[in-house]
Amino acid sequence: MPTGKFFGEVQLPEQKSYDTGVLFPAVLSPDPSTDSTAVELSTFKEAIRTHKPWLQSLLLKSDAILFRGFSVVSPSDFNDVIEAFGFPEFLYVGGRASRTQIVGRVYTANESPLDKEIPFHHEMAYIPDSPTKLFFFCEEEPGEGGETPIVLSHIIYEKMKERHPDFVAQLEEHGLTYIKIAGDKDDPSSVTGSSWKSAYKTDDKNVAEERATKLGTKLEWMGNTVKIITGPVPAIRFHQESHRKTWFNSLAVAYSGPTSEKIDNRNTSVELGSGDPVDDDAVKDMLRMLDEECVAIPWKKGDVLLVNNLTVLHSRRPLIKPPRRILASLCN
Repeated sequence: MPTGKFFGEVQLPEQKSYDTGVLFPAVLSPDPSTDSTAVELSTFKEAIRTHKPWLQSLLLKSDAILFRGFSVVSPSDFNDVIEAFGFPEFLYVGGRASRTQIVGRVYTANESPLDKEIPFHHEMAYIPDSPTKLFFFCEEEPGEGGETPIVLSHIIYEKMKERHPDFVAQLEEHGLTYIKIAGDKDDPSSVTGSSWKSAYKTDDKNVAEERATKLGTKLEWMGNTVKIITGPVPAIRFHQESHRKTWFNSLAVAYSGPTSEKIDNRNTSVELGSGDPVDDDAVKDMLRMLDEECVAIPWKKGDVLLVNNLTVLHSRRPLIKPPRRILASLCN
């Protein structure tokens, strides 16, 4: 039976510490005082079940936990770890990235080309109810690059409120409306390239309409192509457990890469809930801020990262040297 000393907290140079003195993220490895069986998958799963209350309290305090040095080798192993935590599964309906189920609750992460950056975002911030927790698993360690940076959302909110109070006030009053044009086939070249068929898990337009409506989304059809309009949804949220406001949106995605198309110098992927355009200068400052405040720990094979999606934004840096295979699972 694992003891309370099963998990040892370790420090990595990339971690950050703020006023509270809490390290972000927390990093756990097998405690050196335990025997060699501590790294075995079965022992790891038992320790998760035994110490779940402590792990949940650590997640609330640190907002993300990196598990390193445990015997998680395959997608099936990763699925077993997810099941050991026992969090309810979050079904990826209405998602904007292309993903493929691997086994059980394990899916590919974003399937866009690995040499492309994925901007910072809260997972599925463009729908009213988002997953509360994210798991990532490193099956193949990147040769170079390909990190999954994370950043504390309340830090971005506080800095944006200090530097751009009028813009933040607009977001708090009106929220955001997200717009996407989707065809009937996935676009693997785009970070938001899911087709409407993949997003709503159906080939039937009527079923897609029903599922979209449940997510607060309107579909405007143009043949087999559709304009997906979601919102207004909150761009700033209040996290009840930490009593902090968070920068809960996908503005960075809307302003980066192929999604950042403009008509008449206006971004066509996102607008204020009032219908007015978003402040471009404020968003550019936000993008710099996200890069300055993030933590990017290089992946190691077997790493499992648990993220509080309500308090942490994540992204993906371009892969410089292959390989890289990161899998994911969404939970509540």
